[in-house]
Amino acid sequence: MRTDEFWQLIDAARAGGGGEPAAVAARAVALLAERDPEEIVGYAHHQQRVLAASYKVDLWGAAYLINGGASDDGFEHFRGWLMTQGRAVFAGAVADPDSLAELPQVRSAALSGEEFECADMLSVPWDAYRKATAADLPADRDPVRAPDLNDFWDFDDEDEARRRLPKLAALFVEPPEE
Repeated sequence: MRTDEFWQLIDAARAGGGGEPAAVAARAVALLAERDPEEIVGYAHHQQRVLAASYKVDLWGAAYLINGGASDDGFEHFRGWLMTQGRAVFAGAVADPDSLAELPQVRSAALSGEEFECADMLSVPWDAYRKATAADLPADRDPVRAPDLNDFWDFDDEDEARRRLPKLAALFVEPPEE
C-alpha cells in the first residue's frame, strides 16, 4: 500500500457519519478488512511511518495544551485522533503544530474543555487483519523507529508555550472567556 492509498482509505472512512473519530476508526477497519491481507500489512507499516513522523516534541506540546495534559499514551491517542482528521490536517499539524489553533473544533475546545483522542484509530490494522483472516497481524519485519524527542521542554511553562505555540497558547494558556 502506498501513502496515497493509506490516506484515501482514511478519507473514505471519514465520509459520512459526521467525522466522529470512533466511527472513522470503525469504518476504516471495515474498509481495510475487505482488502487483501498484504494490503492490511502495508497499511500497518504506513501507519507506523505516519506515527513516527508525527512523534515531535512541539506536537506533543500542542496535544498537552489542547487536552489539558498528555501522557505517553495520551499523545499516542491524540495522534490517532489527528489521523481521523485526514491527511491535510495531519500534515499541517506535523509541519506546524500551532496550525491546530485554526481548527474550529480546537478553538471551541478552549471553551468546552473537550479532549481529542482516538485510541481505536491506532488499532485499525490489527482489528482489520483479525476480521479478514481470523489471525493476528504478523509482526512488522521492518519496524519503523520513532525519532528521539530532543529539545524537550516543560509543557507547563507558559512563557515557553507562548514562544513555541503562540496561537494555541492564546487559546489554552489564557482561555478566552465565554
